[in-house]
Amino acid sequence: MNGAAGAPARSASAPVMRSLRRPPSATGVSFMNNQKQQKPTLSGQRFKTRKRDEKERFDPTQFQDCIIQGLTETGTDLEAVAKFLDASGAKLDYRRYAETLFDILVAGGMLAPGGTLADDMMRTDVCVFAAQEDLETMQAFAQVFNKLIRRYKYLEKGFEDEVKKLLLFLKGFSESERNKLAMLTGVLLANGTLNASILNSLYNENLVKEGVSAAFAVKLFKSWINEKDINAVAASLRKVSMDNRLMELFPANKQSVEHFTKYFTEAGLKELSEYVRNQQTIGARKELQKELQEQMSRGDPFKDIILYVKEEMKKNNIPEQIVIGIVWSSVMSTVEWNKKEELVAEQAIKHLKQYSPLLAAFTTQGQSELTLLLKIQEYCYDNIHFMKAFQKIVVLFYKAEVLSEEPILKWYKDAHVAKGKSVFLEQMKKFVEWLKNAEEESESEAEEGD
Repeated sequence: MNGAAGAPARSASAPVMRSLRRPPSATGVSFMNNQKQQKPTLSGQRFKTRKRDEKERFDPTQFQDCIIQGLTETGTDLEAVAKFLDASGAKLDYRRYAETLFDILVAGGMLAPGGTLADDMMRTDVCVFAAQEDLETMQAFAQVFNKLIRRYKYLEKGFEDEVKKLLLFLKGFSESERNKLAMLTGVLLANGTLNASILNSLYNENLVKEGVSAAFAVKLFKSWINEKDINAVAASLRKVSMDNRLMELFPANKQSVEHFTKYFTEAGLKELSEYVRNQQTIGARKELQKELQEQMSRGDPFKDIILYVKEEMKKNNIPEQIVIGIVWSSVMSTVEWNKKEELVAEQAIKHLKQYSPLLAAFTTQGQSELTLLLKIQEYCYDNIHFMKAFQKIVVLFYKAEVLSEEPILKWYKDAHVAKGKSVFLEQMKKFVEWLKNAEEESESEAEEGD
């Protein structure tokens, strides 16, 4: 019996009802178990059909048709082209179809191996190869590429790979197409869109052998230097270790400074020719110094060393003023110097006295003597233990006929450098006065003799 405020009495049939509940079906158990086994993922639920669907959607031809249609609508207005490409990146998969995109912008359509356009493919005239062959037009196209790559940074690598490929395809392009590509590449190198490492493709054996690489390089460097000066070009080449490889644009039998200089000077690139000549000279100087130090360490006779150095001077057109600096630094690097100032001067005099005949062989001109004096001044200043040894070295070289009166007097008067000037001029004061008096006495004796 139920009370007004009490809970209802449990029916006797309740346990029977629990026992009569139907157990879960086998299907239900399986579904629940599957739910328990699934692990959460950061990317959400994955569907097995996704990769298959992606493969089905990969269609460069359809992508090409979309780009070409858009370019046809914009026409040759490159500002409109840049805006179209900017907007299309939000709808089309540039990351996947980067090669197709750049093929179209450069050649007008997808390129087959070797650089040819397939006959059955759509083409557009809104591209580099169909544009006018002048620097101004190529500069405008460079802006299109700049804007596109700035907007979609991930295209940088794809564009670099594209240019490397295009350079390998040069033989498949017409002369006019090669010229346009060269000018465009030069501008893009100048503004930093491309790295100079792409020039590696020009060292392809077949391109070099047929003269394609050298001819392409002429147009490329002209547009590059037009945008920047030769120093900026040199810095870019140096950054990728390309500054000493330019002669490889020619076959092995023509890889000489003379041939390179003649070819590029006649093409109107005298500053590039001079740069390569200077690079070659710098390389030859380094090699000379290295060999010179080895000969000294072996104790080779001075006459053999002098003969070798003079042959290198002639072969590489190295002036004596440069050579005396190399000989001086080589001589000073062959000994372990004492760290005590009071002992190093004596050690230096003994060492340099031994090498005076070698140094004298390369101070046959007044300018060479002056160069040596400056080298001694700089060395004594840079190596503090030698500060008090300067005057003693100069006097030694004067007595050994490595140096003569006139260059010493000129150095003292106005040809010295700022490094340690006051110290060294004070050291040389008495010796210079003695030289002047000796010179005056010689003049007087000569007059009396007359």
